[in-house]
Amino acid sequence: MISPQRELARKLNLLLDVVVAEGNTPHTYRQIAAGLQARGLSLSRARWAYMITGDGPLVTDVDLLKGIGEFFRIPPEYLLGSDSDLPERVDSQLAFVKSLRAQRVVNFAARALGDVSPETLRSITALLEEDMQSGTAARPAQDRPTD
Repeated sequence: MISPQRELARKLNLLLDVVVAEGNTPHTYRQIAAGLQARGLSLSRARWAYMITGDGPLVTDVDLLKGIGEFFRIPPEYLLGSDSDLPERVDSQLAFVKSLRAQRVVNFAARALGDVSPETLRSITALLEEDMQSGTAARPAQDRPTD
């Protein structure tokens, strides 16, 4: 069973990934902290780091989690883990958006690499699908928001 810290990290990383999947640049720590500060909340770099890795104490600060939800424009219940089915629906919707964007990448690669063998295209597709399925895997250092 996944720990509550890792589940929160999975949700936060999904939010970060969807921002990129929608064609936007990734949010940096500084942008997130500034967005929270505008709401009267503070978030240290260390706290953010252990929130997105799931390696540290569970963050239960309701105001902070609500603020992060507002920053990403999602219902706060998604991060608060309420008893309703809303977190599951939001999670499914976010995963669907990410999946659609990944499929666009596959289609683009197929067009751009037209004379690549079918085996190579299948390998590319498999790698993308594997990456999408590893929602709890740690993100490479260069992909983590650090600014």
